[in-house]
Amino acid sequence: MKNQKNNISQKTKPILEWQIGKFGRYADFKFVLPYQFLLICRLMDVTPETVVSDFMDNLSCGSWKRQGRDEAKEKLIAYFIEHKYGQHHYSSQDIQQIFKELDAIGLLFPKDAKDKMLDLHSKWREKYYHYWFKKWFKKPRKLMQK
Repeated sequence: MKNQKNNISQKTKPILEWQIGKFGRYADFKFVLPYQFLLICRLMDVTPETVVSDFMDNLSCGSWKRQGRDEAKEKLIAYFIEHKYGQHHYSSQDIQQIFKELDAIGLLFPKDAKDKMLDLHSKWREKYYHYWFKKWFKKPRKLMQK
């Protein structure tokens, strides 16, 4: 899967110090697509990159591409929890709350706003994401083996 952000410098300074290596914001992935997945994508005339990108957009609960995707987003969150991602640190109830809060931030996008308001919102949102992340990261996390 090729990175669509080819025009963005790979040397962009990370926003948070841990956003490097495996958790870098700009990533190029190289992996083998399961043959069945590729067949399904071709039959449906949708690229694997589109499917993976939609998966990430929906699961991230952002402002981007929200309309008409609530049911898919709910199912992806259930998928995430069913696979027990993060449950070595958080309960499934905590993970549900994490996604609810993330979704609430995404809902606050000022539609039809002027550029100045969009800029202000973007700055506020980045700060709020940091607050939200630190709140959950600093919460006593259970330490269980994966």
